Amino acid sequence: MLAADNLTLTRGGRTVVESLTAVLAPGTITAIVGPNGAGKSSLLLALAGLLEPAGGAATLDNSPLAALAPVARARAIGYLPQSPDIAWDVSVESLVRLGRLPWGDRGTAAVDAALAALDLETLRSRPVSRLSGGERARVLLARVLAGEPRWILADEPLAALDLAHQLALIAHLKACAAGGQGIAIVLHDLALAMNHADHVLVLHEGRLASEGPPGQALAPQVIAQVWGVRAQWLGDPGQRGLVTSG
Repeated sequence: MLAADNLTLTRGGRTVVESLTAVLAPGTITAIVGPNGAGKSSLLLALAGLLEPAGGAATLDNSPLAALAPVARARAIGYLPQSPDIAWDVSVESLVRLGRLPWGDRGTAAVDAALAALDLETLRSRPVSRLSGGERARVLLARVLAGEPRWILADEPLAALDLAHQLALIAHLKACAAGGQGIAIVLHDLALAMNHADHVLVLHEGRLASEGPPGQALAPQVIAQVWGVRAQWLGDPGQRGLVTSG
């Protein structure tokens, strides 16, 4: 179980998340949504153990993340930031293999599985400088997958992907969750959250505005309150589209 316990976060002297409590369950996909500046990325950083709380705690199995040794935390939690940097122009395979660093091994089977899962097998020898933006995004996520963490935390992992690779990645994340891994992803596309998440956290101005199953957390009245637009869901569960008006 990964949780925020009365969590308050500050960045640049400003409070970005305030008194937030939420529990993420293993074996499920949790979508974190909200307007720009709502605190989504900061919350994900804290849940990854990379942003020290100003109050409360981020916990893993009821123990504060701050108490975990860095190696133990890196083995348990794989984190993909929104705009990751690549410092060296290495091959795709070499970059993905860096996901094995917390384990101190080459993890060939795990690396091969990550490359296959993200449709990167034919690109494994290509330098990362010769990749498109979408390909780079897939490689960086494959690096996380290669570490075989118990938890995968990804900040807008679908933003740079085309439709086919978005659907393939969602299918893979669902398979990871079915295998017991916990998944938390920041999304801006509410339809993706509605159709593919098991649980949704809606943040607004640093506070938890709504949470629960997608149909509850993303009810039209919540969307009106948080985003300031009138909205209606159309279609069957798992295939719903969002119609909005100002």
